[in-house]
This record gives sequence, C-alpha cells and structure tokens, in this order.
Amino acid sequence: MNLLKSGLGFYLFLCVSTIIPGYKSTMEALAQSSFEIVVYGGTSAGFSAALEAAKSGKKTLLISHSTHIGGMLVEGLGGSDIDNHQGFQNSPAVSGIALEFYRRIAIHYGREKEWKEAVENGYKLPELWKFESSVAEGVISDWLDEYENIEIIRGSRLVEGRGAVLKEGPRIKNIILESGERIEGEVFVDASYEGDLLAAAGISFTVGRESNSTYGETLNGIRKENTYRQFEVKVNPYRNPNDPESGLIHTIQDEPLGTPGEGDDRIQAYCFRMCLTREKNNLIPFTKPDNYEREHYEIYLRYLRAGGKLYVPNEKLPNGKTDLGAWHDLSHNLYGMNRGYPTASYAERARIIQYHRDFTQGLFYFLSNDLEVRELDEGLQETWSNWGLAKDEFTDNNGWPRDLYVRGGRRMVSDYVITEHHVKKMEFTEVEDPIALAYWPPDVHHVRRIVKDGYAYNEGFVFGGENWRPLPISFRSLIPPSSQCTNLITPTCLSSSHIAYGAIRLEWTFMILGQVASIIANEALERGIAVQRLAYPNLLPRIEEEGIVTSLGQ
Repeated sequence: MNLLKSGLGFYLFLCVSTIIPGYKSTMEALAQSSFEIVVYGGTSAGFSAALEAAKSGKKTLLISHSTHIGGMLVEGLGGSDIDNHQGFQNSPAVSGIALEFYRRIAIHYGREKEWKEAVENGYKLPELWKFESSVAEGVISDWLDEYENIEIIRGSRLVEGRGAVLKEGPRIKNIILESGERIEGEVFVDASYEGDLLAAAGISFTVGRESNSTYGETLNGIRKENTYRQFEVKVNPYRNPNDPESGLIHTIQDEPLGTPGEGDDRIQAYCFRMCLTREKNNLIPFTKPDNYEREHYEIYLRYLRAGGKLYVPNEKLPNGKTDLGAWHDLSHNLYGMNRGYPTASYAERARIIQYHRDFTQGLFYFLSNDLEVRELDEGLQETWSNWGLAKDEFTDNNGWPRDLYVRGGRRMVSDYVITEHHVKKMEFTEVEDPIALAYWPPDVHHVRRIVKDGYAYNEGFVFGGENWRPLPISFRSLIPPSSQCTNLITPTCLSSSHIAYGAIRLEWTFMILGQVASIIANEALERGIAVQRLAYPNLLPRIEEEGIVTSLGQ
C-alpha cells in the first residue's frame, strides 16, 4: 500500500530509513511528490472533489484529518434532508456525484429499482434517501478505490502556525502537514468544514454573524425575538431560583441580549449526530462518563418540573437506527458552547469536542437512569432506557461518532458574496453564473442560551419562512480574490453571509459543490490560467455533461 495513504508515512520513514538500504531516497521522492489537484478535507465535498479530479485524469491527492473519509455522511448524519420537509420537495436538485452516491446507497439496500422510479417520476419518498454511516463509508471507500490516480493521506492535517502554506506571489506552491510531508500542487481545493487551508493561505474570511447593515439583510445578526425552537416552558436560570446573585445553572451564558441586528462572533451550535438502536443484540448501554457531574443537567430537571416534554430517540434510518440530531429547544445541541471553534488551535478544538462528547454521554445516561427524571416523567426514562449506541457503527470508537457536526466554520470573503437577497423568493438578486442549486431554506441554529426577562432563552435560530426560494450558487462564490490566491477553490467555506450559508450547508449540496470545485480546477489546469480568469461559459459543458442541476428549469 502506498504510504501516502496514511498519516503515519513520514513517521515510518524516520523509523526504517536507516535500516533498509535505498528506502530513504524512495521516501524522499514520495514526500516531495507533486499533484495536479490537492483536495484538503475528507468531507462529503472532499471525496466528491477527489473523484471528479481523478475522473478528469488528474493526479489527485486527498488529505483527511480523519482516517474515515466522508465527513458527516460517515459520522451519523444519515437523514440527508432530502424530501423530509412537508412544505417542499428538494430531491430534484440532487444531481451529479451526489445523485450517484444515493444510487449506490440504494443498490446496497436492494432498493435501486424503487429509487430509480422515484427519481424518474418525481415521487417524494424520504426513506429512499436515508442510510447508515457504516454503509456510506463502505460505498465511498469502494468508489475511491476505483481510481488509481487518487492518493489518500489519512489522519493528517496542516501543521499549525505560520509556514503551513508556501506561496509564490498569490499562488500556493506547497503545504506542510503535521507529519512533516511537503505537498506540492497546481490547484488546491479547501473542502474542510473549518476553512483551515484558505486561512493559512492568507485568504480573507469571517466567522460568526454579520450585522444586518453589512449586506442590507434582515435575518442576520442578533435576533430581537426568537420563537422558533424557543423554550416551550419557562425555566428559571439561576442556581438559587429567582436569585440572580447566585449565578447561572449550566449551559446558560451570562451576557446581555445586545442590540438586535448587530453582528458578533457567535456560531450556530454543533452536536454529535447520534446513531442509536434498541435492538438488544446490537446495543451498547449508555454509561456514565468518568467526569460526570449531575448538576450540569439541572436545566433538564427544571424543564420537566415546569411541564416540558423532552425529546426521545425514534427510528429514522434503515435497520431500526436513529439519526438523532439536535434542533430542539432543549437537547444535546449545546448553544454557545462551541464559541471560537473555527479559529481555535487543534488542542482547543479537541477540548471542545471532548466537552460535547462528555456532556452528551452524561445526558443520555442521566435521562436513562436518574431517579428524579423517573419521578418527573416515567415514560421519558422508560423510552430512553431502551436505547443505546449501535455496536456496528463507529466500531473503532465504541459506538460514538468520531467528529462533531460542524455546522459552520470560516466563510471566505471574496469579491462576490452570497447573501439573504439571493435566497429571497420575492425581489431576489439574480445569479448570472450558477454552478449548482441549493434547495433548502435559510437554516441556522441558535448560537447561545442566555437570560431574558428572568428566564432561560435561546437566541439565534432562523429557519424557513415564506420568502425563500431554491438558491442558484454562483461560480464566483467558490473562488477567492485574485490578489490573495489564484489556485484555490472552496466548496465548503464559500463566500456567503451567515444567513445564506444556512441554505447551502447540507451534505448533498457539498457533494455537488465538491465536484464543481474540481471541474473548475480541471478547466483552469487545461487552460493554464488562474481560477479567476475562467470564463463561466467554459465551465458549462462539463457541468451539463455531469447532469448538475443549476436551476429549477432543469
């Protein structure tokens, strides 16, 4: 196996180069290998970008911080948000590599005929688009193996600090990984959720919510009133009820609402997308984490005391499993507890991930076992106690997803920015150069939990409404300013406002955008020009050939 397929390659080189004659020169050549297209990030967009690059005949490298390729597709998000909303049907926008992914999923489950009939006839059958993470990983792995011109580095990432990216003028020449490998490339695709490569390359970005005044929006910034996913009962936020001097209970942040419409650095909440089961032969019981602190779950007790009904698992995926997300007023969506993650050090990110893991594990144990929970809602505990982690998912991590659901990281700030105006149904801004179609309403989760009018209050959620339309995504939103970098494209951290990004951030949309990113890269390479100099009409033949939907008319 090519040692580039493991982040251990450089380490093994150091260990054996003094033992095996001739090995050092071989490894030096490998470590200094150059590629035509380098994809950074083993996400849904990343594997799609690698497949398209390889299909175009380009020498391709895919770099993944995880040993598991596929991003959230292989980390618990099996629901896909396709045809699962009563008010609209978005499956007609699933196209290109994304559509092929779901065809291969259908083959695995023996439902290809039914799936094809639904696609061809426009049937709305959400269950046909759902899958288990282990199945998705197998499909992706087999697919990547079909191409000999894709190299994969697993379990590695950019070295931290200055020097991770070497540029010649506005062009990236090579990048340095933590393992010490120096990767040269002609065009780079930042397909990470966080946007680490584009930041290291000196490309402008933003994190958090812009003010409404920045782009003349109405849904951005601090929300004056939040009714969506707001507390359904009144929860006293103070350690000693009604005594502000006693401090706040856990998960509530001590800060004022602020001025509605103003921007801040807050980001929508992250969570683990949990795959649970109640099949006894495949169940790992919920256990108490080593650092379990019962007082951290006081807010859940107060919610129940006030008459609230907490969420419970339910079967959504094949073989009786869940895709337990968190979008409720109170769940394992930890509003405000991920602040700073996109630009944090690797160590700080690891701390945030571990906190979410410990809290979520403790919450499930608490709901399943705590005696006071049973007294307050016996049915709730009875339900939770019948569920557990799935033995056959995330088998290298005892049934737990390895990664958090990073719903948004850095967003590039380029010459073209997608805003709320592009998503509006009425008086929308036209898109002259669409390369894909995002079919989902603006959807950003709460960014924090504070005190308002004496009670716990969730702030920041925006979802749907009546004034939105499917969003044609502009070619220009994927490329940075030419003065900053001429050979990088990003399908995951594209130039968009906080609100507009909420309509783009679905995994199937990322798959399509990853494919388009490599189409852009390939066309730039074929013409020997910077990505910014590509004429939009030159992209269309390949986009159309791949059947990628760019408008509702297709």
